[in-house]
Amino acid sequence: MSKFFSTKHSAGAFNFGMLILRIATGLLLASHGYAKLIKFNTLKYRFMNFMHLGSTASLSLIIFAELICGILLILGLFTRLACIPIIIGMAVVVFIASHGQIFDTGERGMVYLAATLTILLCGPGRISVDGMMGK
Repeated sequence: MSKFFSTKHSAGAFNFGMLILRIATGLLLASHGYAKLIKFNTLKYRFMNFMHLGSTASLSLIIFAELICGILLILGLFTRLACIPIIIGMAVVVFIASHGQIFDTGERGMVYLAATLTILLCGPGRISVDGMMGK
């Protein structure tokens, strides 16, 4: 019973926890990115024009962040580098696209932002391509 209240953890538990967080976050993000990729022709005209890049460019960047970087998270390949576009994209979702309603329309983006920030700060863990390459 005392293990439940302990703040100590094993390296194996940490690595397995990071594996679960990476795979879950990556799968969910990649599914959102894939859905946007499938609907690209209809979304490119009405997608948010962030920083006046154009709707098509903004949509392409978020598809890259969600789909490609989500797959990199699943694999644990270039993990910390892959987190940066996701964090930027989710920050835009939370703080700009949700129009300040973080706990209403920006809630999902906030969960992805928190998960990705955790992965960025803690790293991918040993059960990853990065961990196996010794990065």
